[in-house]
Amino acid sequence: MNFHGDDVEPSPPTAALFHVIPAPMEQSVSYGGGTARGPAAIITASRQLELLTDYGVPAEHGIHTAAALDCQGETAAVLDRIEKAVSRVRSLDKIPVLLGGEHTVTLAAIRALQKSGRHFGVIHFDAHADLRDRYENSPYSHACVMRRVHELGVPIFQIATRAYSLEEHEYRQENRGSLDFLDARDINGQANLALPAFMPEEVYISFDVDGFDAAVMPATGTPVPGGLSWWQAMGILEQITRRRRCIGFDVVEFAPIAGLHFADFTVAQLVYNLMGLASGARK
Repeated sequence: MNFHGDDVEPSPPTAALFHVIPAPMEQSVSYGGGTARGPAAIITASRQLELLTDYGVPAEHGIHTAAALDCQGETAAVLDRIEKAVSRVRSLDKIPVLLGGEHTVTLAAIRALQKSGRHFGVIHFDAHADLRDRYENSPYSHACVMRRVHELGVPIFQIATRAYSLEEHEYRQENRGSLDFLDARDINGQANLALPAFMPEEVYISFDVDGFDAAVMPATGTPVPGGLSWWQAMGILEQITRRRRCIGFDVVEFAPIAGLHFADFTVAQLVYNLMGLASGARK
């Protein structure tokens, strides 16, 4: 099934700017489950989207939707499959749109971008810092993904964080030269966003849907009160893509709830809006 449905002609890989990669990985969720169903629900809901957004008509740039990746088996093997899929997209100089699945999938995308020789940073929307060294005895837990990314030498700016451990707090304080944050409590209105000076010209956006307030997005495994409204998120994303070039993005940790269609549609709209914002930022 193509992202956006029958009103968008599927584009061949060489013609499509956006390559949607469904990655239904669910191996380390630690509260509510269901992220493995996220990519399919997003693509199904996308059939109800209008072509026009506040950011133009992203579909005009071409959308290619890959088959869902096999996310069964050992974590290392799953991450390798995701990394290869993202590498294929970047070899065509296109924008990977990775649909999780749990947040661990981001690590594979970052590895692929690094191997392509890009100098980039990560803009990370999330209720959680995801900076633990290990969680539930795994270094590849969704709670550790940004620690693994940062250890690769990739600078990170975290937005809407509001639930993190003492270990994560200390790690952030010790690494302020390459890891900064705008916690949810410090966001007023849409926020006049100041990106850290260390953030490169090119960025990868990783959007965990629990970055939204739980009233906006209840369909996630670890909802936390006090998150972003829809328009806060859009305003911040607009500012980022005006100032930086987005070379890829993911939307993760969506755990659909049967019958709660607004949640599915909200995430599909987020993905489509991100396409529009990313296409407008290309130079």
